[in-house]
Amino acid sequence: MDFITPIVDNPRKWGEIAACNSISDVFAMGGHPIVALNIVGFPVKKLDIEILREILEGGYSKVREAGAFLVGGHSVEDEEPKYGLAVYGEVAREHPWQVVGAQLGDLLILTKPVGTGIIATGIKADMIEDPQGPSEAIRWMSTLNNVPMILSEDQKIAIHACTDVTGFGLIGHALDMLSLKNLNLVLGLHNVPLLPGVIELAESGLIPAGTYNNRIQYEDMVHGMQAFPDEEVDILYDAQTSGGFLLAVSPDKAEGIIQSLKNAGFERSICIGRFKPGEGMIEIVDNI
Repeated sequence: MDFITPIVDNPRKWGEIAACNSISDVFAMGGHPIVALNIVGFPVKKLDIEILREILEGGYSKVREAGAFLVGGHSVEDEEPKYGLAVYGEVAREHPWQVVGAQLGDLLILTKPVGTGIIATGIKADMIEDPQGPSEAIRWMSTLNNVPMILSEDQKIAIHACTDVTGFGLIGHALDMLSLKNLNLVLGLHNVPLLPGVIELAESGLIPAGTYNNRIQYEDMVHGMQAFPDEEVDILYDAQTSGGFLLAVSPDKAEGIIQSLKNAGFERSICIGRFKPGEGMIEIVDNI
């Protein structure tokens, strides 16, 4: 179960984003969703019920797109709108994807650009100069992470670990993949795809509190940051909503997997790192 507070002003788009964010956890295990239940908190005395209808229609559209059934839900009156899903899915017992399991020499693929937290902060501060940034952020957040439905069986078996990038940022979720403390990740800072305008917003100091908190929590486990401007490094800690997947894959399968992802609409998919012997740290370099 996962639910969020509003991330955009458009009710239908928020419903789509919240649904994608919830369903993502099933896809991140290499599974497929089967049924979903709405989870709703809504201030019925303050907001028009039509807004709720649009939110639920947005969520329903993504449940159907994921190939699942919406079979009901639960709602409560709340001062702040909240929406998400409880999702049931299935994964092949023989090869579930897990957060840990990356192997020595594996490459790390990222499927979506980062920067949604910074973009959202820029919108709230009314400091967005490039309108493409918000529209691209909304497009990617409302894109299902249906990676298991895209890849062939051989490609799925070549994925040794997977996690989605959400509230702990790219760095935090990458460190989760290293929690066995037997590998390090060499991460190419300038390989990481960014949303339009994110660098400029970061340079203006529009870094959300969640991003700063992530940096404070994780920076002791990250080496090489000092070689780069703070605003570029901060983006790696940016808390995401409905972010992409991090996939640890066999080197011989990486190119084919990236091409399959691009063919399916994940055109910013790219290799951003590689795993080497170590003790659970991230080493930042310019490019891998």
